[in-house]
Amino acid sequence: MSDVRNEGRARSGRQARAAERSRKGGGVGRPYIVRNIPPYDILSEDNLQRIERAADRILAETGIEFRDDPVALDLWRQAGAQIDGLRVRFAPGMLREILTSAPAEFTQHARNPANSIRIGGKNVVFSPAYGSPFVMDLDRGRRFGTMEDFRNFIMLAQASPSFHHSGGTICEPTDVPVNKRHFDMVMAHIELSDRAFMGSVTAEERSEDSIEMCRILFGAGFVDENCVILGNVNVNSPLVWDGTMTRSLRAYARANQAAVVVPFILGGAMGPVTSAGAIAQSLAETMAGCALTQLERKGAPVIFGNFLSSMAMRSGSPTFGTPEPAIGSMVIGQLARRLNLPLRCSGNFTTSKLPDAQAMTEGTMSMLAAIHCGANFILHSAGFLDGLLSMSYEKFMLDDDLCGALHHYLDGVTVNDDTLAVDAFAEVGPGNHFFGCSHTMAHYETAFWDSGLADNEPFEKWEAAGSTDAATRANRAWKQRLAEYEAPPLDDGLRDGLRDFVAQKKAAMDDAWY
Repeated sequence: MSDVRNEGRARSGRQARAAERSRKGGGVGRPYIVRNIPPYDILSEDNLQRIERAADRILAETGIEFRDDPVALDLWRQAGAQIDGLRVRFAPGMLREILTSAPAEFTQHARNPANSIRIGGKNVVFSPAYGSPFVMDLDRGRRFGTMEDFRNFIMLAQASPSFHHSGGTICEPTDVPVNKRHFDMVMAHIELSDRAFMGSVTAEERSEDSIEMCRILFGAGFVDENCVILGNVNVNSPLVWDGTMTRSLRAYARANQAAVVVPFILGGAMGPVTSAGAIAQSLAETMAGCALTQLERKGAPVIFGNFLSSMAMRSGSPTFGTPEPAIGSMVIGQLARRLNLPLRCSGNFTTSKLPDAQAMTEGTMSMLAAIHCGANFILHSAGFLDGLLSMSYEKFMLDDDLCGALHHYLDGVTVNDDTLAVDAFAEVGPGNHFFGCSHTMAHYETAFWDSGLADNEPFEKWEAAGSTDAATRANRAWKQRLAEYEAPPLDDGLRDGLRDFVAQKKAAMDDAWY
């Protein structure tokens, strides 16, 4: 217990320093990051145009199928697309013209206005991983996710100054009926976090339920005029939009809420093995989904999303955190900026089954791709393990630490009279150290990022303290964070209204487990 108490005191000191950095406008603890380093452009204008022309040919010659959604087909017909059964073909430039009505930047409001976020432009938002059916930790191993796990991850994120968003389906709570779990998930985000969050997309009526809960929380008029919830919708690559996704996409757009439009292209399976071909495919698929939101409601916010991945060609197994998708994300960033749309791209991806060196190597490569490609909304920032099949408690804490470091990385280098420290050189003089000089004393608390998990002690001191590795320290840290968690206040009347709505909706339907 003394180790836990000592670690708790150390964390309290780090949290106090983080709060001080936030007060001064730097470090972690901000509602979102405004990047001070530019995104990284890797392709020439000629090559970008070649990819765009390839996407235009895919859209015009092959087209995209829109299944089980007659309304979507009618919207495309009215917009002038060529309809052949379920196949929709688009003249070159048609989708780009439709997309000019989508906002380049927008606010997603949180119930605590201090935590509202800006998506687009130079803004960067970190959100936890999304969608894993399993969870794992060092104590109990891998198991199906439960509502308790779901709530735990919301609390872990809310208590961290490294994140800006509560996320969505952080893990699947498989102990709650499929047709009812979205009520409990949205309610957990509202009660346990005061940050922005995501809603359900697994059926149109579940999307509408999620939005209706926001109307209770924020007021119907406010929701009609402002974005308060996101819905993450996926293309069925290659070149298929199914009705489950387009109906949910349209439900969010109809309510003036933001759909995050994301193809998942596994190179060699759902798309070409070559990066350029997969990028062209993803551009075609994503533009079609984003444009459909504008046909449903012109001016509705939408996020241009992307998820490139690779595979082990000898076995057919998916691989994550590899270099080809990472560098492909750079190109996606360039293409999204040419469309003037907010970007969700890349994240903290790994195929590792443990929170180990493989997990952090792959995760860091793909996370830096998100940083350098100019992504605005970075889903899967923490907890992703096992090829997104598992949400890991320890990996969540390790990734939390990395996100804290990335705040400082994105701040870049400030150059002014104070930071150039010319007076400090005059004070210290040649051959002396800077430890006690006035410049160091003025900045020592905020000068450098302070890891919450790294061990920087001499070997002998580390060994005497138990020789713990990073995963073990992360295991202690998530338990400590949950033990100390305090939920943000929520008006009792709003809570009661939401609970009444959920109870009435649940009572009106039988449990369904598939």
